[in-house]
Amino acid sequence: MTPPLRLAHDGPLAVLTLDSPPLNLFDLAMWDAWESRLAQLTAAPPRALLIRAEGRVVSAGVDVRVFADTEAEQAAAFWAARLRTTQALEALPCPTVFAAHSLTLTAAFELALACDLVTATAAARFGLVERKVAFTPAMGGTQRLAERAGPSRATELVMTGDLYRGATLAEWGVVNALFPPAEFHAASHAYAMRLATGPSSAHAATKRVVRAYREGGVPAADSVLPSTAATVTRTDDHRAAVAAFLAEGPEHTTAYVGR
Repeated sequence: MTPPLRLAHDGPLAVLTLDSPPLNLFDLAMWDAWESRLAQLTAAPPRALLIRAEGRVVSAGVDVRVFADTEAEQAAAFWAARLRTTQALEALPCPTVFAAHSLTLTAAFELALACDLVTATAAARFGLVERKVAFTPAMGGTQRLAERAGPSRATELVMTGDLYRGATLAEWGVVNALFPPAEFHAASHAYAMRLATGPSSAHAATKRVVRAYREGGVPAADSVLPSTAATVTRTDDHRAAVAAFLAEGPEHTTAYVGR
């Protein structure tokens, strides 16, 4: 049986591909695959991660049969486990990129919001449409959307259940880069590869500072910054880049080794 979520590596870049045709639905098999793959990536982090999808849609979201099969007394534990998937993705120390070429609903959109960066086509459609089953996003999408676009926008998107184009979410600051459909997958791969071949320790430090800010604002970020910066100064990449800058100028072409 073909796994619904494939993990491959292109040198320093790990690529997770949703491939459960025709709709890449999030059923128990898909969530189990996410848990397994994220455990692998947590144990051996790549220098960057790209998440993409095969097929006409990125994902039509949660398989509605999941709601029918989940007993009320099991719901808290069930959704806590799903939220841990989001948190595990968010906790990876490497840059993470979610590439959305088309329709991206509910669970897939929530995982996109757990990534550092999101690429999309202008016409890609995004939605947290749980209102159609009288539910609310339960993998952390509401609060992560509020963090990126503001509470009012998050409330609007969730309560209306409407679909929003990639171009609109780029204006809101949710989508970071828009690429044309014809070159979308190649452009998103190149976007992620640029991060994978960059100064990995510096990227991890950036994530650490941003995480501290999210948890406690500027004071929390300030509190971790000196030690974080000191850690980066000891890396091979930092020392090599400083030497190259002094010898060749700001346009130096130092190849970063990720340590």
